[in-house]
Amino acid sequence: MPSPALGGRARCYAESVEYQRKIVIVKTGEPVASVLERRGHYATLIEQAIGSAWGGGYAHFDARTEAFPAPDGADTAAFVITGSSANVPHREPWMVRTEAWLRDVVAAGTPTFGICFGHQILAQALGGEVVRNPRGREIGRIRVERRADDPLFDGLPPSFETHATHVDTVGALPAGARSLAFTELDDHQAIRFTPTCYGVQFHPEMDHDVIADYIASRRAILQAEGFDVEALLARVSPGQLGTRTLHNFIHHVVTPRA
Repeated sequence: MPSPALGGRARCYAESVEYQRKIVIVKTGEPVASVLERRGHYATLIEQAIGSAWGGGYAHFDARTEAFPAPDGADTAAFVITGSSANVPHREPWMVRTEAWLRDVVAAGTPTFGICFGHQILAQALGGEVVRNPRGREIGRIRVERRADDPLFDGLPPSFETHATHVDTVGALPAGARSLAFTELDDHQAIRFTPTCYGVQFHPEMDHDVIADYIASRRAILQAEGFDVEALLARVSPGQLGTRTLHNFIHHVVTPRA
């Protein structure tokens, strides 16, 4: 890890070494059809959300169908685990295999960031429990309340708005994990599992256009569950602060590893 006292030339060299590695996006599912057609895969959305916070390249692999890469990070700057319409409590074979691999990744100290399903499968892999949320579905624009200071929240206010869509939740934390934020419907919106491993239940990669598509695509289901779909859509507006957590993960966990 580079010393804070390093001069500009040394710091630039350290960053250039890190940028020879790639952020590997672990695909666990696809967005709803309308988003997939217009905006692309989760990996595309994540890369766009990270933007200039990362100057290196990306690689992708599908945890459902492809062989897992080495967990030790030799050629990997970080792993980012996507969302999915799958449910961690269903314990499908590919999920169990993914959990075993994730335990090796976390043990190796490779920076890891889970989003929604990715957040949940990390919790399950590390000894927590994921359950159907007894408070019901959370979807649309939400207000997240921080319960702890952490570099993940640098530049964010104590309460901030972002986007979410999920029906499962982390019901029990793994040993040693710390819950960093919550909403009215979910107790663990952000978790620090280890100093190099984080998860967020919300979707920092989803802009207002994407979350509106999610709401519209699930209109019938939402109405059947008693939601006012028009009210959900009316709350959607440009700008969401959750994206900052991705940037902070890159700045504070990924880049300093060189």
